[in-house]
Amino acid sequence: MRSVFVLTLIAASFALSAQSFRSLDKSPLDVAYLPDHFAHDRKAGQTAIVKVYYSQPQKNGRDIFGAKVPYGKVWRTGANEAVELKAYQDIKISGNDLKAGTYSLFTIPEEKEWTIIINSDLDYWGAYSYNKDHDVFRVKVPVKSLSETVEAFSIRFEDLGNNTAVMRLGWDKTVAEVPISY
Repeated sequence: MRSVFVLTLIAASFALSAQSFRSLDKSPLDVAYLPDHFAHDRKAGQTAIVKVYYSQPQKNGRDIFGAKVPYGKVWRTGANEAVELKAYQDIKISGNDLKAGTYSLFTIPEEKEWTIIINSDLDYWGAYSYNKDHDVFRVKVPVKSLSETVEAFSIRFEDLGNNTAVMRLGWDKTVAEVPISY
């Protein structure tokens, strides 16, 4: 009888602890590095230049820019929490100086260009509490149309050499390209 009680207690304990985990998020978190794939391909003595944490909403057949993501409004740039950008060293974004540190990244999508916003506030859910007074700077970058659909919002870096790179923010058939130098 005692062993049945102990087994019941163990089973109940496991059931309670399993229920404390959240279900899988529909917008999974991803990380982009400059240099690209840094965590996987790191060489001895090498350090990252930039790391970006972001969530990846899916297109799922929806109209995205100008619809799901309205033009002319501050967007969290992905899903869930606002994008977090960590500069491991001083860099320039579209010619603007950015000191080493951690920042949030918001955008204002438009049809032909996006405003990229680097903000000093961190740990936002969405852009609901976004405060323009805490912007470090804003820059405008052109957008391009893609021939193929990007199903999940994605951020990727391409190292162009000579201490320059481009950060690409793509979703649906749109990509914004942000120049970076370091």
